This record gives sequence, C-alpha cells and structure tokens, in this order.
Amino acid sequence: MHLSSPMPDTNTNPDEPKAESRNFIEQIVDADIASGKWGDAGDRSVVATRFPPEPNGYLHIGHAKSICLNSGLAEQFGGTFKLRFDDTNPAKEEQEYVDSIIGDVEWLGARWEGEVRFASDYFGQFYEWARDLIAKGLAYVDEQSPEQIRNNRGNVTEPGVNSPFRDRPAAESLDLFARMKAGEFEDGSMVLRAKIDMASPNMNLRDPVMYRVLNAHHHRTGDTWHIYPMYDWAHGLEDSIEGITHSICTLEFENHRPLYDWFIDAINKDRGEPIHHPQQIEFARLEPTYIITSKRSLKLLVDENHVTGWDDPRMPTISGLRRRGFTPESFRSFAKATGVTKYKGSHDIGLLEAAVRDHLNTEAPRRMAVLDPIKVVITNWGEHGDESRIEEFNAVNNPNNPDDGSRTVTFGKEIYIERDDFMEDPPKKFFRLGPGREVRLRYAYWVTCTDFIKDDAGNITEIHCTYDPQTKGGENPPPDAEGKVRKVKGTIHWVGAHDAVDAEVRLIDRLFTAEHPAKAPKDDEGGWSFMDNLNPDSMKVVRNAKFEPALASRTPSESAWADGIRRYQFERLGYFCEDRDSTQSNLVFNRTVTLRDSWAKNAGK
Repeated sequence: MHLSSPMPDTNTNPDEPKAESRNFIEQIVDADIASGKWGDAGDRSVVATRFPPEPNGYLHIGHAKSICLNSGLAEQFGGTFKLRFDDTNPAKEEQEYVDSIIGDVEWLGARWEGEVRFASDYFGQFYEWARDLIAKGLAYVDEQSPEQIRNNRGNVTEPGVNSPFRDRPAAESLDLFARMKAGEFEDGSMVLRAKIDMASPNMNLRDPVMYRVLNAHHHRTGDTWHIYPMYDWAHGLEDSIEGITHSICTLEFENHRPLYDWFIDAINKDRGEPIHHPQQIEFARLEPTYIITSKRSLKLLVDENHVTGWDDPRMPTISGLRRRGFTPESFRSFAKATGVTKYKGSHDIGLLEAAVRDHLNTEAPRRMAVLDPIKVVITNWGEHGDESRIEEFNAVNNPNNPDDGSRTVTFGKEIYIERDDFMEDPPKKFFRLGPGREVRLRYAYWVTCTDFIKDDAGNITEIHCTYDPQTKGGENPPPDAEGKVRKVKGTIHWVGAHDAVDAEVRLIDRLFTAEHPAKAPKDDEGGWSFMDNLNPDSMKVVRNAKFEPALASRTPSESAWADGIRRYQFERLGYFCEDRDSTQSNLVFNRTVTLRDSWAKNAGK
C-alpha cells in the first residue's frame, strides 16, 4: 500500500527503503528515523501509525486513501499500524458502523497490530488527566449555555470574552466535574473547558470544550458515563497511550495541531515522567469528482431513500463500491495515483474506474451475456445436419491469463443477440447485423441476415439468418473458386436460446451528474442543493437478460477472488459482479464499469 512513485532502485542495502520519489510525509519519517527522534537512530521499527474512524457511518472512498497511507507507512518501515475507533459521541454511533468499518479496513488489505482499540477503552485515563489539568488551574467547569459559549467566543477579527466561571476555584471545578460524571446534571447544562487564551488568533485555542454532559447510552460502555470527551481532547491522548509516532490527519485538522500539542504539554507540565508526545502531520484529503464524501450528506441519501442503504452499489462508500465490484487493488492504485501532498485539489474519479478496468482486464474471466435480447433463428441449420442438434465450442476464459483455461458454449438453431446489434436500415459504418449483412458470432459461425419479423407496433421481434458451416469456430472461410477471400468486419456476442439462463442486471452509473455535486449552484431563491445533481439514470434494472449457463455455475477459477465476489467481463459490455441479492435460482449482477470511459467521451462532445 506504499503511495510513492517508483524510481530506479540504486539501494543495495536490503534493510533500507528502496530509492524512490519520497512524498513529504515519508521524508519526515526518514528524518525522524535518522535523528533517533522516537528511539535508536536508524531504527525503522519504531514507526507507529493508526486509522481512527468515528463509528457514525460507513467509510467512504476518502477514508480508503487514509487507510492505505497509514497502514502503508507502517508496512514500508516495518513498524506498527493500529485500528482505533473514536467512539466519543454515543448519540450518533452504532455497532453496525463498527462492524462495517472493521470489514472494510480488512478488505482493503490493512493489517493492524493486536486487538481493535476504542477511545472508550481510555475513558478512565482521560478523566484522570482532565482532573489533573483542573488541579493545575488549566481547566474549569463552565455553566454557560452552549449559545452563550458560542456568542462569547468572538470571531477572526474580535477576541472572545472570558467566561464568568473561568476563575472559579479548582476545588469547586473538581467537585462539579465529579458530579457531572455521576450523572447529576442535565444534558448541556455545563461543560469542562481548557483555560488557554480567549484572545488567541487561533479560534481552537479559545478555551475549547473538553467534556460535555451527555446522558446517553454508549454502544460499549452502556450507561456508565454521563460525560463524554470532545474529539480534540481525546485525539492526542489516544495517540499518546498507543505510542503513535506519526499521527496522520487531513488538512482540516491543521489549525487543531496547536491544541493537540497544548493538551499533551499541559498534562506533562510539572509531571515527573512525561507521557508520550506524538507528531501530528496533515495532508490534503481525497476529493474525487462526481462524489460526495460528507457523512452527513451520505446519511441523508440513505435516510431519504435516494439509495437502498450505505452499501448501495451507487454509493461512494467502500462497502458500496465493493458491492459494485471494485477491488482492493484498484483502491490502492487510485490512492497511489492521487499522491500525498499539502495542497487541496480535486481528483478525477475516472482514475479509480481506470484502475479497476486495468485490474479486471487482467483477472476477470470472460462470459457472454445479452442484456436486451432479440431472437435469431438460423433458417438453414437443418440443411447441414439434424435441425435439433446442439454444437459445442471452446471459449477462452481470459485471454490475458492462459492458466484460466476455457469453457464450453453451446450453439443451436436459435440464439439471442443484443437488440442494438441489429439495424433495419444501418448506416455505412455500422459493422453489425442488418438485412443482407454478414457478421461473425463470437466462437461460433458467420451468419447473414435474410429476413426479420415485426409485431403490429412495428417492433422487430425475430431475425432470420443463414450460417456458413465453413466458418466453424468463427474462422475465416476458404477462398472461393476465383481465389477471393470473403471478409467480415463485425463480431458480436450471443447466447444460445436452448440453454440460456435468465438474470437481473443492474446497470450502475455515477450517482451524480455534476463534477462537483457538493458545490451545487443556487437557484433564484437560493434553494438549490446537492440533491438536485442526483443522476436519474444512476441505476437501470434489466430483468430479462440472457446469460450463458457458465454464469450460473461456480468453477474453481471463479472462486479465486479473495473476497468471494464473483467478477466478470461480459464481452463487449463491461465489467460486472454478482450481487449479494443473487441466488442460484435468481441471478443478480451489478455493472462495475463499462469497458471504456463513456463519461470522458461525452465530455469531449
């Protein structure tokens, strides 16, 4: 999961990192190791990173980059990576989210040291350290209302106003804090604040709240606690307890770093043995186009039933994209391609789609499926043998991987082709089937259209063709008596009607039509929202698709995917995977991506 770009390797020492173009975080880690900042100089194993999600929703694609970066650094340097939940807000947290996050991190290939950790594991220690700050005169209990605290905080041009409770005696604050913990007060009635500087130009240092009264049931600690720590208070302390060396955050936490450091320095003030002080480093978060990564917005999509759930295959969540058929390898390639910088910018989601195409092109077995079927009758089938006979042909499973072998496809008098592979009056450059036109049927024969049937509404319902028995297997026919070689320009796929398997196919596309859906323009009344950028064609359901029978079976090559998801290239159509709703009697497939980037093509028009 290393996110730097390879360079020629000139390093002959197997114990040192390979010579590479190093991103700025790797350069910081290199310097820390060389100086012995965290241990013996040159000891790379001291590097410790973590991924600290809040269990208030499913992980999205932006989290995937953070996971790859943090776990990749630990792997690269031979250090440790830890998975920890910041479960400090029980009102929004659920065990469902915990379970999904663990599954997603594991699926991406990140391996953490020891047990999964939780901020709630450290609540007791947080409380004691808070008491220590109160005793030092560095924290106090404030009884102002949330609105008063907000109004007295000031703004970027005006300093804040000291709380009337700022100078209350430490003993009084300690007593109130203990009673807050015991559950004697109502939600929001008082808070514990750090005593820093209400005139600081950094708003985060204007006596930030450390604890609030919240009489809520916690998914792990039950009703034990009636106060819960704020993220800024808990964040650095969690890192300290776990021995994290490099606390990697996104840029929105850059202005929080002075507070991160202040809290640990305040605990260490006049302390005999100081607690560990990690280093916070910020990088630019992933901002993919055509995607929203705000958990609040994603939850709104779920709650208002614009999607079927957090793991809807249209969602930008890791679970949703996984269900759509994306692979861990494609996520890691995308994370690497977008780089690690300090500069904000958007990232083309087409890079992720290209990454999964590249991976699946190499790994996915091929199958034939017809999504909009129209029947073709081979009218001269009986002239060259039994009219009811079925012939078998070998079809390559994956031209990029000979070890995947081949499968058998069967051909008879009646087959299905795609409706748009036939035109009654085709233009000159239409190289598929039309009246009097000849095409190659993949793996089978060359056929020529001789007639077609329409219903009363003028819709074509059946196509009649003749086949050339000399083209068996799709091979070119021999030259005619005059030595001329007949050529055909078009090859189309098909499914035998005699053994076709019915299936449902969900044609998944991007959920939003706007490149930056969160930046929705305002209408005349200022009421435009990101919801107005929803793509009405983000999922089209095809219920009468016809598949070759191999798609209903489970062969050894198809079960090779480590995550158990069956992925395929449907020839000429795109990459698809079997959905979790699928059963042996009711197959369901999701389209992962088309064979080519249709969005880029349309954008160029």
